[in-house]
Amino acid sequence: MSNYLSMNNQQLMAEKEKLVKEYEAFKAKNLKLDMSRGKPGTEQLDISEKMLDIISSETECKTRDGLDCRNYGLLDGIPSMRELFAQMLEVDANEVLVGGNSSLNMMFDTISCMMTAGIGGCTPWVKQDKIKFLCPVPGYDRHFGITEYFGIEMINVPMTATGPDMDVVEGLVAADDTIKGIWCVPKYSNPQGITYSDETVKRFANLKPAAKDFRIMWDNAYCVHDVTDNGEKLLSIMDECKKCGNEDLPILFCSTSKITFPGSGVAAMASSLSNMAVFKKRYTYQTIGYDKINMLRHMKFFKNLDGVLSHMEKHKAILKPRFEAVLTHLDNELTDKGIASWKKPNGGYFVSVDVMDGCADKVVALCKEAGVVLTGAGATFPYGNDPKNSNIRIAPSFPPVDELNVAMDLFCLCVKLAAVEKLLK
Repeated sequence: MSNYLSMNNQQLMAEKEKLVKEYEAFKAKNLKLDMSRGKPGTEQLDISEKMLDIISSETECKTRDGLDCRNYGLLDGIPSMRELFAQMLEVDANEVLVGGNSSLNMMFDTISCMMTAGIGGCTPWVKQDKIKFLCPVPGYDRHFGITEYFGIEMINVPMTATGPDMDVVEGLVAADDTIKGIWCVPKYSNPQGITYSDETVKRFANLKPAAKDFRIMWDNAYCVHDVTDNGEKLLSIMDECKKCGNEDLPILFCSTSKITFPGSGVAAMASSLSNMAVFKKRYTYQTIGYDKINMLRHMKFFKNLDGVLSHMEKHKAILKPRFEAVLTHLDNELTDKGIASWKKPNGGYFVSVDVMDGCADKVVALCKEAGVVLTGAGATFPYGNDPKNSNIRIAPSFPPVDELNVAMDLFCLCVKLAAVEKLLK
């Protein structure tokens, strides 16, 4: 396969003519395929179907200690669910609060709480002159959306093969007391699928922020979400922080949204007891308690962590061929052409592709015009601004494999076409 960067103008023109013909043929197919978000596919939803009728009588609505889940109470969540999330997040059960159906909702509430109530005995952020957050990039657009909503200034931190560039993180947080936090997806990061190394986790635990109210927003969304047989292990941030006397630093989140039913799962957060006292004060006014019947439904379905892990093997069997399809197309069509690079994740929900600088928006637009919708270019950076205009997040989970193969044929074609057009300018 020829490297586009070594072609002369005549060769590039010939390549463009060939690619345009192929592209017009795709447009004639009138495709309508959506790869814009990491939604579980129908096959994944089906494997949780039995959970819907697992509770059918009054006697099944009680916790192991006899509490009736149909009534008010238990702000922290039912004990068995707290214990399950504690195992998933590798914290103590008394550090867990089980919420509603959305960990994103809990992250929003956590930022809102620190804005209005303060944390660590500090002045609420809304009363401070300037607030900043560190954002590893490429990263999760909804994290960036929360911080932008609250008017918090976002600072890009480059991702490396082992996690965020910790030299940058350590330098910034030690020097600037207006930096109040950092967003992290520490296992199978969104979108690159990187798991933070042990050294990275330990360096996070040893941070010495200038701001006493600096917090690590540790969104462990993919803590059990392997898509290959080479699952990766993440060091416990809470254990490491406790060793350093920094147990107030991390605030952890996860949910069952990509385990059972998105939008109808169960979410949880965990943090030190002093942090949780601040958050629970807010939650005491916000709710009397979350959906305990849904918590109980999940516990009856899974029973324990082994049940969760067994269930995730079913997800892996569904997702593995989808990820393999994406990576096979990238390998076959774009390797050695000098116009794209990508990660091969062992878990999570995305494949991150970097195309030629200045071409991401063109690739996305070409795909959309031919009937395949991708996540918008720039979405993986704060303010939707990718400085290089190069990163594209591919979400393989939702389309059936046959549709995914068609979509990836088009995607690779568009990457080549956008690159040729740029090189001819």
